Amino acid sequence: MIPQYLVDFSLQDLPRVETDVIVIGVGIAGLFTAIKASKQNRVIMITKKSLMDSNTRYAQGGIAAVIAEDDSPAYHRDDTLTAGAGLCSEDAVNVLVHEGPEGVQQLIKMGTEFDLENGEFALTKEGAHSHRRILHAHGDATGYEIVRALSEKAKANSKIDIWDDHFVIDLITHNNECIGVLAQRPDGQRVFVQGKATILSSGGAGQLYRYTTNPDVATGDGIAMAYRAGAYIQDMEFIQFHPTSLCYPGAPRFLISEAVRGEGAYLRNIKGERFMDKYHHQLELAPRDVVARAIINEMEETKSTFVYLDITHESEALIKHRFPTIYEYCLQFGLDMTTDWIPVAPAAHYTMGGVKTDLNGETNITRLFACGEVSSTGVHGANRLASNSLSEAIVFGRRIIERINTLMPQSLSYDDLSYTEDRHDAPIQAIVERRLKLQKVMVRYVGLRRDATGLKKGLEEFKRQLPIYHARLTKREEYEYANMLTCATLVTESALWREESRGAHYREDYPERDDSQWHKHTLCRRNHGMTEERIVHV
Repeated sequence: MIPQYLVDFSLQDLPRVETDVIVIGVGIAGLFTAIKASKQNRVIMITKKSLMDSNTRYAQGGIAAVIAEDDSPAYHRDDTLTAGAGLCSEDAVNVLVHEGPEGVQQLIKMGTEFDLENGEFALTKEGAHSHRRILHAHGDATGYEIVRALSEKAKANSKIDIWDDHFVIDLITHNNECIGVLAQRPDGQRVFVQGKATILSSGGAGQLYRYTTNPDVATGDGIAMAYRAGAYIQDMEFIQFHPTSLCYPGAPRFLISEAVRGEGAYLRNIKGERFMDKYHHQLELAPRDVVARAIINEMEETKSTFVYLDITHESEALIKHRFPTIYEYCLQFGLDMTTDWIPVAPAAHYTMGGVKTDLNGETNITRLFACGEVSSTGVHGANRLASNSLSEAIVFGRRIIERINTLMPQSLSYDDLSYTEDRHDAPIQAIVERRLKLQKVMVRYVGLRRDATGLKKGLEEFKRQLPIYHARLTKREEYEYANMLTCATLVTESALWREESRGAHYREDYPERDDSQWHKHTLCRRNHGMTEERIVHV
């Protein structure tokens, strides 16, 4: 049984800091909401590393928004719904496609410089998009440019207090209301931060897998702490694997953007054969789950650990101009995109599920909001459309702040709140080893292809680790492992529950999509187990 809190505490014995809005995380969701919130509120922004450590920083492809005259919100909506395989919230998607362009304008006002061609936005196309609608910056460094611009604005804002190297251990709740957070300072001291609203923008859980495009910080902390607090966690079985991460000896699993295929790159197996025509009519621009499984199939048939991405038929000038970051990175390992085929393989990339919210980013816990990858707004359904994630963060971030500005300040004092658990003193050895084992279990049993036998084995492995929740935890690595174990369990249970294949969730024992039985969301809530929520289209 997972307890409500990872550590014991008594609020009256802790230092207290009061503010209006608490923002957890520093990706596009955290930075954007903090800046918007600061117009009417004092903000404390908490990050476990620094401002430049987030998934947003590594986003290459760009941000999707309807800008071109031949495009329309209706086209963007249809593409999103198609990719989402029947599980998108149509209301949430409508919000995204209609409010996305204004969100882009707000990013520009905050200092983001998107690439231009002849005075117009340079738009590209990515997999499963019907039109060119992806804005990018510095070719393939869109995320870095957005974080740069927003970070500079946040640091210069006197109403935003940035806490680097602080770890949020848990959300503090009272009568299903979030009153603040319990955080640990760099020196190990714990502090209670009280606020009228708390925004989770802590990113996804890519580190559940050994091979991921995500940074080390993506350990699912926000999802896990929201689960412990009693929030609904939705659709955790849908983990998106990016089809093309660099797979080369000595190199990290660096993301090779979908935009490379958008600009005409081919996928070839180790025999040099193009193969996507066997799997989908859109070839290399098929939805990500289709491309990723096709690559795995080719790897197995040819007994290889990778396939090739080939863009050598395009001009050297185009490649260097459009993909300077990827070009330079590959060059570090002796790979020249202009002349060499790049070895790639799938890697965990994006958590489609997360903390369930409404159209204002609000959870079922009063005063608790979620924004960005940590949330499940309903936009992504069973399979996120490329470059919709950055759009989602700004669109719903703005809505969250509009809702927060209507909240009344808290009037209660919570000095008497405390929590104690019968915790054992046994030292927690080899957290690094435990983390690696968890990642291997997830790759083996809860990866791109799943079945009941493997999923049950995975759950058995995770249940053996349950005593971690009843040990005395003191270090960031220990908290992270406990959070990863929570998320791994939620993903595995949800994947076992959903007896069909849909979007990013593929069951070899149930290979077909089954709308008659499974056109519904999976919901997890602490003390309530797995439930379901049918989708009703009015």
